[in-house]
Amino acid sequence: MTEHAPLIIDVAGTQLSADDRRRLAHPLVGGVILFARNWRDRRQLLELTAAIKAVREDLLICVDHEGGRVQRFRTDGFTHLPPMRALGQMWMDDGKGRQHREDGGALRAMQAATAAGYVLASELRACGVDFSFTPVLDLDWGPSAVIGDRAFHADPRVVAMLSRALVHGLLQAGMANCGKHFPGHGHVAADSHTDMPVDRRTLTAILKDDAAPYDWLSGVLTGVMPAHVVYPRVDKRPAGFSQKWLQDILRRRLGFAGAIFSDDLSMEGARRLDGQVVSYTDAAVAALQAGCDLVLLCNQSVGEGRAVDELIGGLEAARTAGRWQPSEASEARRVALLPETLPQPWDELMVQPAYMQALERLP
Repeated sequence: MTEHAPLIIDVAGTQLSADDRRRLAHPLVGGVILFARNWRDRRQLLELTAAIKAVREDLLICVDHEGGRVQRFRTDGFTHLPPMRALGQMWMDDGKGRQHREDGGALRAMQAATAAGYVLASELRACGVDFSFTPVLDLDWGPSAVIGDRAFHADPRVVAMLSRALVHGLLQAGMANCGKHFPGHGHVAADSHTDMPVDRRTLTAILKDDAAPYDWLSGVLTGVMPAHVVYPRVDKRPAGFSQKWLQDILRRRLGFAGAIFSDDLSMEGARRLDGQVVSYTDAAVAALQAGCDLVLLCNQSVGEGRAVDELIGGLEAARTAGRWQPSEASEARRVALLPETLPQPWDELMVQPAYMQALERLP
């Protein structure tokens, strides 16, 4: 097996530079995350993903592609998927504008969720993308603008059922999944991209509501991304840097056996640990020590990309110094996220009956 490659980094533009190729070839780099700036059209995206795989076939090509306002590729044939809240609203509607009493709306919503997962994954895979960070399992409590309509519903049971259906659609197209943001980001108003959110509820309350979908889906999820949120009544550190959250609760108590990703280490909520701002390397080491298998650093390759080089070099030095030890189990979990089947070419996908039926079932 390849050496543990925990770093997921980005690339600057619509094609690889010499620096991109050098970084992607490093044995500590396990994947790349794409953004809208990496997109011009389908042909260009396919050429970019092929160039990434030419550097190393085992690199995991990722994207945040949920639907609604979080969808990196929107033109040149890509289906504009609805926000997940639309599926939750469909669940509550019996088809005649009334609140459902039995399963009419629920059944249609689950069919639509499976369709959304299938369309999302099959279109991405046709362009060479392996993996999307979806579904969002956060509850729609109301105050969180950064979550908002990305959440399916306020009821954890509805979130779990619709997520299970969406994951089924991803699986039908040969794509793994990633539930986020464990144990829940929906109860806090602050945005962890720019602030350090704090959720002061008890562990009992969080497990009863926000974390419940992770419990119910622990055997279905292949990836989980913890929140850059502090839950001080459980641990003083954000969940993504907490052994208690990742190892004691997520792994042992909830039984999750898949890959754990840190959220973006460049976010404000990621670099403020124990009352001080830390380097990207220290944040990465802290996440890996806490139980993450993979760590993301996003939007740092633009320009000279010094932060990416510093992180790669810093993590290598941390390994040499014994601050972090590679894990065969973590590498196995990363490799398990790679698709096992070949994607269907775009032109063939467009006339495939299952794909055309899925489009008709979208809200």
